[in-house]
Amino acid sequence: MKNPQKLQIVLLLIIAFLLGVISKNLWHQTRHIGPREVVAVDKKDYCKKCLKLAQELSDAFSYIAEKSAPAVVYIETEKVVTAPLNFPFDFFGDDFFKRFFAPPRYRERGAGSGFIISPDGYIVTNNHVIQGAQKITVKLADGRVFKAKVVGTDPFSDIALIKINAKNLPTLPLGNSDLLRIGEWVIAIGNPFGLTHTVTVGVISAKGRSGIGITDIEDFIQTDAAINPGNSGGPLLNLKGEVIGMNTAIFTKSGGYMGIGFAIPINIVKTVVQQLKTKGKVERGFLGVVIQDLTPSLARELGVNVNQGVLITEVMPHSPAAKAGLKVKDVIIGFNGKRIKNASELKSFILLTKPGTWVTLDVIRHHKHLKIRVKIGAPKKYYFVSRAEYQELNQFLEEIGIKVSAITPSIARKFDISPSAKGVVITEVIPDTPADYAGLNPGLIIDEVNQKRIKNLREFYRALRPSLRTHRVLFGIRTPKGRFYITLSVE
Repeated sequence: MKNPQKLQIVLLLIIAFLLGVISKNLWHQTRHIGPREVVAVDKKDYCKKCLKLAQELSDAFSYIAEKSAPAVVYIETEKVVTAPLNFPFDFFGDDFFKRFFAPPRYRERGAGSGFIISPDGYIVTNNHVIQGAQKITVKLADGRVFKAKVVGTDPFSDIALIKINAKNLPTLPLGNSDLLRIGEWVIAIGNPFGLTHTVTVGVISAKGRSGIGITDIEDFIQTDAAINPGNSGGPLLNLKGEVIGMNTAIFTKSGGYMGIGFAIPINIVKTVVQQLKTKGKVERGFLGVVIQDLTPSLARELGVNVNQGVLITEVMPHSPAAKAGLKVKDVIIGFNGKRIKNASELKSFILLTKPGTWVTLDVIRHHKHLKIRVKIGAPKKYYFVSRAEYQELNQFLEEIGIKVSAITPSIARKFDISPSAKGVVITEVIPDTPADYAGLNPGLIIDEVNQKRIKNLREFYRALRPSLRTHRVLFGIRTPKGRFYITLSVE
């Protein structure tokens, strides 16, 4: 065809015809499966399928609960504590007469959960469930009752291993918490408020929660399965019936369940329990740095082009960190290939690393990305004081009747003492306590604890540790007029 315009018109007509044919065929293919017919047929099949799946899931929950419950135990604890005396009269203003009256003592009871991991009676629970207990009683699902002994405890991870004298006990299989997925179904079994073998269901809400302030080692599983007081130490199970976590704590403003619970990953539990079982204690790693979270403002000031990490503020002399060449203002962003978000994460990784292990740190220094190899060391004996131990030691101090503080410039001015003084200062003496009866006063300096000279608050708490076992303490106290020794007891 010689006329180009006519050729274009013919081509357009052919294309339009072909499109019309295709559209007609598609309409014929779909007109018998219109919206009404599709919805009617699919809805019926869909509902049948959903009901079947829901029933299968319900059956799975019931099966796991029935199979697992016999290996979940109820733990009761008991200890004797001393209450302060509250006199309704002042004995004519003379405390001498108070010394003829013994402080009242009473039994304090607690409860929690645990789960059996071996047929010969090894049971895992939380350290805070049995901490300070003088008597531990374990009740099984079949009604049997046993006295338990402590095999070992780890306040840093809040894990404890106890044992009862029994054989052929039901056990729970331990899973792999590294394989958990957010949104996965989980089942919690425990004894909330003493209601034994309560079963609740939820999902994994998050993984790797840290910086919460519950324990020193924090890598928690977050779940919305209902957990309440008494659930501590109980198992968190997957749909295979495997333990993937140990229920430990809740976030609450009411004292009860608010949809957020935390469990220790079972892989951490397995690592700690193995050492407790074989050695009775856990070997902790030591790096030798003082650290803090890297904030956006600090990153800008230091010229660091990262949003998360850990800033080194101090390197201890002769420590593994010093030997490896780590420096103040280094920013650690990785540990053995794992991204480090905050100081709590790094602390957890180090504490879980066995001394003598070589690790690789990803470090940013002066805009340069470095990989530094460090051989994790072992801390000196009693170097660490865990968060749980601080709480227990402070409770002991409250029972004997004092509160102490580091000697800071402001504290030195307040009590008119030398800022260079070594030790800790008594800031408060609680009325009607052993310290009050002994005549102690705020402003006195404690420079020796249990026959160990101390320079600061850290050394004070370390030296005070034996008092948790003996329930008494020997203080060396310095006054403007000289030094004297005094023994205080809560028995």
